Amino acid sequence: MAKVYFIDVTNRDAVQAAHIGMAKLQRTMLNLYLAQLGIHQSEFAFPYLKHERNYVKANLELKEAGAMGSLVLEGWCRALVADVAKAIATGVRDLNISISTSDQMIKHKFRGKLDREKVIHEAVEATAYAKREGVRTLGVNAEDASRTDMGYLIEFAQAAKEAGADRVRYCDTLGYDTPMSIYQRIRELAEKVKIPIEQHCHNDLGMAVANSIAGARGAIDGGVDAYINTSVNGIGERAGQADLLSCILGLKFARDLQDYEIGDAIELTAARTVTKYVSYAFHIPIPMNQPGVGANTFAHEAGIHADGTLKDRRNYELFDHEYLGEDEPLRPDSGRTISTGEFGGLAGLKHVYQRLGVTFTDDDYAQHVLALVQYASTHTQIPLTDDELRFIANYPEAVRKILTVTP
Repeated sequence: MAKVYFIDVTNRDAVQAAHIGMAKLQRTMLNLYLAQLGIHQSEFAFPYLKHERNYVKANLELKEAGAMGSLVLEGWCRALVADVAKAIATGVRDLNISISTSDQMIKHKFRGKLDREKVIHEAVEATAYAKREGVRTLGVNAEDASRTDMGYLIEFAQAAKEAGADRVRYCDTLGYDTPMSIYQRIRELAEKVKIPIEQHCHNDLGMAVANSIAGARGAIDGGVDAYINTSVNGIGERAGQADLLSCILGLKFARDLQDYEIGDAIELTAARTVTKYVSYAFHIPIPMNQPGVGANTFAHEAGIHADGTLKDRRNYELFDHEYLGEDEPLRPDSGRTISTGEFGGLAGLKHVYQRLGVTFTDDDYAQHVLALVQYASTHTQIPLTDDELRFIANYPEAVRKILTVTP
């Protein structure tokens, strides 16, 4: 039977949202955490952009060294041969390419440069080139699919499949769909084209999680694998995207979804770590009512709720909070603290790393790590976490590459 897989797009879609951003070191840490969580794929970069290239190459090297387990590192670019060529030159071999398909965008975004026929031509040309040049897996994105005429969307998807696409991404770019409409549209697309379908749902009307799960059901009921696009904590453009943890919890615990199998080897004890890290890196607090990890998610005060929970927590909790891992601090508690960072020195560095269980064989290596810690702290502009410090000590050359951006 077809299964559900997750493609997290925090490192591509969320980082391009207005008013927020993550440093490339932080994006690398997120890839490591997504791997621990068991996610299938991270849309981790814009590999055709010059300032992304060292970050891309370093992450691919980390993947090759075994640091990211089975996580697939997939790049995003426009459905243009020139973009694909630049992406492939970095070593990326998994891609999603994107082009708009709705009449709204063809008319008012392309403004005469492309029509329906030319949109398909561009997508097919870029797809064929990518597969010919050795791309392993390729998703072809229909931007604004939810406002695209269904007959044309089927024609577009069929053309992409025939050109070599491995998946088609159904983008609910404006959060326009409802759970009912996206189920019906994606099921029809799956049955008629018979190609795995991604659900890329935005949250403009607050339905991204529901739409993602409904769309995945439509794909599976149509006989093909489903790939839900998510973002950690739901952060993304405008009102955000489908929250990764909410989608996983929904598939595991919501009514009538138990027969829809998750193909990823999810390890949810890593959930709190990844959600807290993304909150810290983006400087966006986790809402107290955030599913699974919000401060109030397992809090009970009302009399009948407290009484019922004390008798049997299943009265008011669908799952145990321990299921999502330990709630450990990212950094040491306050009090007398010796830290290291942009302006730290050797003695402080050694003290901090000793607390982490890391010792240096000689001062030359310690000085090398200190320089990287100083640059990394300059790079992120917030105190480095314990995991970041461990990563710097374990993979200094990869860190050096990630921190290097040459205009």
